[in-house]
Amino acid sequence: MMRPLPQLDPSAPLPLYRQLYEYFRGAIKSGDMPAGFRLPATRELAGLLGLNRTTVSSAYDLLVSEGLISGQVGRGSFVAGEPGPSGAGRTERLDWDLLLGPSSEPAASPQAPLGEMVSFASSRPSAGLFPMEAVRRVCEEVLTGPRAASILQLGSPGGYEPLRQFLLEEARRSGDASPSDDLMITSGCQQAFDLLQRALVPPGETVVMEDPVYPGLKNLFRLAGANLAGAPVGPDGISLEHLRHAIEKTRPRMLIVTPNFQNPTGATLPLPARHAVLDLAARSGVVLVENDIYGDLRYTGEPLPTLKRMGGSPDTVLLRSFSKVAFPGLRVGWAIGPAALIARLREIKQVTDLHTDQLSQAVMLRFAESGRLAEHTARMRAAGTERLAATLAGCRDGLPVGTRFTRPEGGMNLWVRLPEPLDAGDLLPKVQRERVTYLPGSYFTVSRHEPGGLRLSFAGLEPEKIRKGIAVLGEVVRNELLGRPASRSFEPAPAMV
Repeated sequence: MMRPLPQLDPSAPLPLYRQLYEYFRGAIKSGDMPAGFRLPATRELAGLLGLNRTTVSSAYDLLVSEGLISGQVGRGSFVAGEPGPSGAGRTERLDWDLLLGPSSEPAASPQAPLGEMVSFASSRPSAGLFPMEAVRRVCEEVLTGPRAASILQLGSPGGYEPLRQFLLEEARRSGDASPSDDLMITSGCQQAFDLLQRALVPPGETVVMEDPVYPGLKNLFRLAGANLAGAPVGPDGISLEHLRHAIEKTRPRMLIVTPNFQNPTGATLPLPARHAVLDLAARSGVVLVENDIYGDLRYTGEPLPTLKRMGGSPDTVLLRSFSKVAFPGLRVGWAIGPAALIARLREIKQVTDLHTDQLSQAVMLRFAESGRLAEHTARMRAAGTERLAATLAGCRDGLPVGTRFTRPEGGMNLWVRLPEPLDAGDLLPKVQRERVTYLPGSYFTVSRHEPGGLRLSFAGLEPEKIRKGIAVLGEVVRNELLGRPASRSFEPAPAMV
């Protein structure tokens, strides 16, 4: 048995199974546990550490998936490789982990059980709603049209010009683009953030963003060497008090806000708060970036104007995308902002990937111009309305008292806070054992971790599966609470208001 036992911190942002995995991985990489070393049995180690056996098994599964250990039936788990020093003439391999350094990306969740899963983990539209016959017709129309040969050639880093003009004219009609603004096509909203980081946020500069926030956003800036400051998100979006404090304290280069149906909470910023955010950005001189990829997916309530439209100036940068309302795999997004900034982003994009795939852009343009996009968006809203209602009802009826959840008016996500002292990361393997999965709050943390937080992404699931999955989650939460000494009442959970 290794000495000493690993020291795990239940209050840390990293789930316990991941802490245990990191402990063994470090010991193996350093040589403290050489090839052939026998690891304790999962039941034995769980008893020594006071853990659930599933937590230990999840850590071992990660080690196996990386080839660091191997299991031998009837004998146990052993550090992989040949014991002893390298043989004569053997070439040493590069230590890629040492060269690359630590990753900012949260570890993948433990392998889920085989069989049908109810997955709340992916914030994306349902492939079952894709109008495949209409898409086939659109592709045929594009490829048989007069522009087909030029579409298959190299294009402009600013985007396929017919689509660029179509989007720019639409933005000017709606007030989302001023006469001094320009627009460029990007490979999804994610690339737009990457280009903005390269142009405006050198290493060491600070970016203020919502907390919790979409992992791809925080990880992008963190990998680029930016300092991140998180402003908490409540039922009405980003906290203005914390935002004001963060701006005054850190003097950031950039502020990123998702006013409509924020990912992961689903919160929407009310009109007065939008005015306040614009005022804060203007007075502090910070670059304000508005992420509005969910704005077209409103199911209830009145639509609100974008920050870009409200600002009355081109200083706000607006990011939009077809990924959530149409087809994520086509990777077509766009950025609207001051012409000088867009020109710089085009320069950076050209050296990054030359241009966004032109066939995808042409297909999306034809899909929009033919009226099929409007029809598809209407179907997406109808389905989203039904699926959000099923999610809210499932949370209300299936989760025990002490659990709180947001009540979005649109989008694809809802945020749940489990009763204290439950940890959504530690609970995940137990839920997965029942063939349900989600993403725990640690994936979304910027600076303020909520152990009990988790995201339910409902857009890709049919209502019946949503109800079934939340019922399973509620039952696991109940069992976990009943296993603790304090007696509790298990009435339906209230919404966060």
